Amino acid sequence: MPIPQYPQLQAFLDYLLFEKRYSKHTLLSYQNDLEQFFAYLASQFDAPAIEQITAMYVRSWLAELKEEKISSKSINRKISSLKSFFKYQLKTGQLEKSPMATVTAPRVNKRLPVFVEQKDMATLFEYVEFADNWKGRTERLVLQLFYSTGMRLSELINLKESQLDLSQMQVKVVGKGNKERVIPVPAELLQQLQEYVQEKPVKEPGVSNVFVTEKGKPLHPRSVYAFVKQYLGQVTTIQKKSPHILRHSFATHLMNNGAELNAVKELLGHSSLAATQIYTHNTIEKLKEVFKKAHPKA
Repeated sequence: MPIPQYPQLQAFLDYLLFEKRYSKHTLLSYQNDLEQFFAYLASQFDAPAIEQITAMYVRSWLAELKEEKISSKSINRKISSLKSFFKYQLKTGQLEKSPMATVTAPRVNKRLPVFVEQKDMATLFEYVEFADNWKGRTERLVLQLFYSTGMRLSELINLKESQLDLSQMQVKVVGKGNKERVIPVPAELLQQLQEYVQEKPVKEPGVSNVFVTEKGKPLHPRSVYAFVKQYLGQVTTIQKKSPHILRHSFATHLMNNGAELNAVKELLGHSSLAATQIYTHNTIEKLKEVFKKAHPKA
């Protein structure tokens, strides 16, 4: 819903799309947050000009969000969207001062990442049956690649045949902000992927995605989410079962087996160590457990 009183919004979204090269998903989040804010200003304060927006207007909107029981995590994301928007206005000379300078984000209780136990992942690949057809083969390989690389759902769905490198035993992944990273892949799995690509039942023109349906179409995020949930439901009782849980499992199992934090950061494609450090908490919990079981004074 474009807000005619604020043409600066479209200019900012164009900047994110063409210069920052943000994904459609990220772009939509920014757009929704900012349109909500400007629609609120238009309805409650008669759409003040950009240079007249103060911290008071922002806090008033945040208070309303709290009343609507919007979570602290979502409010923080909206604050981050506003900060980026006003920072851009400073950069382009539209403003001399940002109203966000005195706006503080609510505290969020950091939850430890939920993950599937190592033994349960072993059960999934050793004992769970996959259909003996193209669909079953696709689903098994998708689950294996998620767990072996920690890829995000969008990265895996958009993975192209040219990104598989059998000689170097690795895949090249295009992540958030179009950043590339290289992830090692077990030789056996890479060989299976190569054979899978060569044996596609239908080769659709212009479709070079590694994973496709029986009709040669790229996989849909919703269908991947559904079958990941279904298979994980057969081996674990954790509440959330999704592709991202496999990413958490990949990182947690690496950390629990002694991997360095910096190496895990690079494999996950995190831009800062802060995002990766949540996995050290699980490692500490595991150490506490070992201590409790093994130490005579525990």
